[in-house]
Amino acid sequence: MRRFRFPAMLAALAIVASACSGGNTGGSSTPAPSYPSSIGPLEDELDLVGWVGYMESGKNDPNFNWVTPFEASVGGKCNVNAKEAGTSNAMKSLMDTGNYDGVSASGNLSGRLVADGEAAPVNVDLVPNYKDIFPALKDQPYNTFGGVHYGIPHGRGANLLAWRSDIITQSLDSWGVMFDPNSPGKGKLSVYDDPIYIADAANYLMSTKPDLGIKNPYELDQTQFDAAVALLKTQRPMIKEYWTDAAAQIQSYTTGTLTLGTTWQYQVNTMLAAKPPVAIKAILPKEGSTGWSDTWMMYSRAKHPNCMYKWMDWITSPKVNAQVAVWFGEAPSNMKACAEAEKLSPGHCDTFHANDEAYFSHVHLWTIPTANCGDSRGSTCKDYSAWLQAWTEIKG
Repeated sequence: MRRFRFPAMLAALAIVASACSGGNTGGSSTPAPSYPSSIGPLEDELDLVGWVGYMESGKNDPNFNWVTPFEASVGGKCNVNAKEAGTSNAMKSLMDTGNYDGVSASGNLSGRLVADGEAAPVNVDLVPNYKDIFPALKDQPYNTFGGVHYGIPHGRGANLLAWRSDIITQSLDSWGVMFDPNSPGKGKLSVYDDPIYIADAANYLMSTKPDLGIKNPYELDQTQFDAAVALLKTQRPMIKEYWTDAAAQIQSYTTGTLTLGTTWQYQVNTMLAAKPPVAIKAILPKEGSTGWSDTWMMYSRAKHPNCMYKWMDWITSPKVNAQVAVWFGEAPSNMKACAEAEKLSPGHCDTFHANDEAYFSHVHLWTIPTANCGDSRGSTCKDYSAWLQAWTEIKG
């Protein structure tokens, strides 16, 4: 994992906490955003960092190519140089180099980019497709800071509980099976390898230990944080694999190395579609879950900002947003994308709950924790540097 300079990280996160202290409504102390009022002449290149599957050029499947058409749509300008990354930490390291114009940041990265001054405010008026983004994805704490937009929502999904139903034959409905010392998956558990997983423990405790008073799994004071960390340390001996690579997790489930764990709908669909299919079941447990919403963000000193604006509009256009959602396995961000997705994969938006805000009301989307609790507790919550340090201790 990337090593951070803790004092610098604390100071940087204080900036985010200050920006968020009044919610996303801004305030007199928040400086006016500095962004263009129009798109200038397009550059020749565009350098992107993104999740695997977000920048397809037809090399993997000729039916899924939105990079080449994008280049054609801008008259042969903005030639895309795509760098794929498998984790948010890898994306952060790449953005730290200053060599990339934009990144598909999940909520466990976006706040860090803003805190470190690596994200540029975005004028959403220059992204025509922004008007059709699902309202629930706009003005959120993982893409908007101090009332200022720092990106364009791309897609979202929930973290699910999955198990090999031919090995674990009972019905499951709770995350409790991930923490029970007598779990049928003991010794073959899989959890996501990121400090943000502490929120999964907090989410479980929010339902099972109401006396802790947890209202938001990303806003934990010392007592709440200690309880979540203690739960994960108890879980540690039961874990077989901490995962970041979806393909590797699929392989481990397929071979039976893993029988129970956290996963995404993408892995589940891939295993069910395999020949022969893997006996896998997945649910959103009764306690709810954590999840992710990805945002295309622009580097604060991007060399090709005009092309980046064009890309953000292109990738969230109905047809392209649908292609990405189907290929990657997620809910699209554009409301009009579901009609296009239906042509490619019937029932896609139903499977990924794209139009189901009741479903996503039980999903706490990744948000970088800051010292500011967002309530009367003030700045007594544990920030990301504390989460990072605790995660290292949890894994041992």
